[in-house]
Amino acid sequence: MKKLEPDIDDEKDYGPDDIGLVPPTGVDVPPPKPRLRLIGTDGNAFAILGAALNKARECGWSVEKYKRFKEEATSGNYDQLLATVQRYFDVH
Repeated sequence: MKKLEPDIDDEKDYGPDDIGLVPPTGVDVPPPKPRLRLIGTDGNAFAILGAALNKARECGWSVEKYKRFKEEATSGNYDQLLATVQRYFDVH
């Protein structure tokens, strides 16, 4: 029986670009969201908002981003608060 050899170009050095791990040049990649732990807030809206605002300060958010988040998070009901927190943070 004949042994089949894989059709691989031995001259090519395969790297992260070749398998899609590095975004193409010119593509803006958003920074990772800050990780926010909500365990212990017991679903209380004020505790959730306070934890998010404290984490935003810790991460050094600009005044504009901080105000935009706070306004958006408090502009509706409880569901609006949770959706906004999840949009700005990596919630755990």
